[in-house]
Amino acid sequence: MNVLLVGSGGREHAIAWRLSQSPRLSKLWIAPGNPGTAPFGENVDVRATDLDGLVALAQRIHADLVVVGPEDPLAAGLVDRLAATNIPAFGPSGAAAQLEASKAFAKNLMRDAGIATSGSATFEDAGRAAAYVRDVGHLVVVKADGLAAGKGVTVCDDVAQAEAAIDAAMRDRAFGAAGARVVIEERMFGRETSAHAFTDGVTVRHMPFSCDHKPVFDGDRGPNTGGMGVYSPPSWLPERVAEAIRRDVTERTVRAMADAGTPYRGVVYPGMMLTADGPRVVEYNARFGDPETEVLLPRLRSDLLDICDAVAHGRLAEVPVEWDDRATVGVMMVSPGYPGTYPSGAPIEGIESVDEDVQVFMAGTARDTSGRLVTAGGRVLCVVAGGTTVAEARERAYDNVQRISFEGAHYRTDIAARADEALTFPVPATR
Repeated sequence: MNVLLVGSGGREHAIAWRLSQSPRLSKLWIAPGNPGTAPFGENVDVRATDLDGLVALAQRIHADLVVVGPEDPLAAGLVDRLAATNIPAFGPSGAAAQLEASKAFAKNLMRDAGIATSGSATFEDAGRAAAYVRDVGHLVVVKADGLAAGKGVTVCDDVAQAEAAIDAAMRDRAFGAAGARVVIEERMFGRETSAHAFTDGVTVRHMPFSCDHKPVFDGDRGPNTGGMGVYSPPSWLPERVAEAIRRDVTERTVRAMADAGTPYRGVVYPGMMLTADGPRVVEYNARFGDPETEVLLPRLRSDLLDICDAVAHGRLAEVPVEWDDRATVGVMMVSPGYPGTYPSGAPIEGIESVDEDVQVFMAGTARDTSGRLVTAGGRVLCVVAGGTTVAEARERAYDNVQRISFEGAHYRTDIAARADEALTFPVPATR
């Protein structure tokens, strides 16, 4: 099969690595790709947001399948554009991708389907949004309604912080058009986990659960990022709760999308909060998470190309999807200043010194004019190690992180540090 993979981050590096292992793969193209994807196929200089260019490329290479990594081209309707030219794609249609692209859409779907989530209100006027947070008797989370690269969410400790978040999104347009409308949610307290699944719109094949760390600093301090590290599986997650999430959230979501006339194909990924009142959806993602993909795909025993092809053609029930029992931990190395402004062009040293069975997935990297590997983004590398336990995988991941360097490199030192703690529920702060 000729396959086109769309995207350029660590997620796409991990996907390219796994697709390249399929005996069915004839050739892989990655648009635009990065230095990490280059060994597995041909990088092509077409941006993930250039829908015309991507469709033309898929036609030129006679693609048998297009695998779409990032959320932006999905929300913009790339899968629909490809379908119009009879090219199968792995990923939801533009209408189905609203599950991630519009938090208001997702809230309405959950309400109608009886899927547990936090209470919320949606606003297109900053003054009314501010009045709401002053009037409600609980802490809130302020979310830009649209896509904001994982950074459009402010978890607020008081009214002043909520008002500032509203102003940043709606008046200052810190997230562009994504913040023209905001969703204000009741703040939930508990522990978070990610519930990825493959689906062809009917059949659902669940992936192992994983846990991301969003804030930039240790102890979950500082602004949210696209993800600073991740581990799988969470041993603290009771199987009865995991089964409830699979049944009452993920599978119910897929049925609700079909009932709403927007059948969903691809990866569906509800982010969950385990609260004292039970599991509740924080938000949905309409694709593989990043950095979750980097720890999930090393655990996949089955052929990823077989799965993606089956999803695209509505026959997922015919394909085995099996997972390794080993644990994995991924630690993200980021540029100084991230998630704010950050420099680029710093030489990266030491990747060749990592253990043979440790994966270094490249996110924000490039080659300079002399061919040296340099930084070219906020999140630079994700170092992933496996082990019989999360603790063992964590120790190996950090041992290998310390062998890699670039100027100003920052990483959290507490990724997966709480992985073995029993599930408890914090007492909500007073408003």
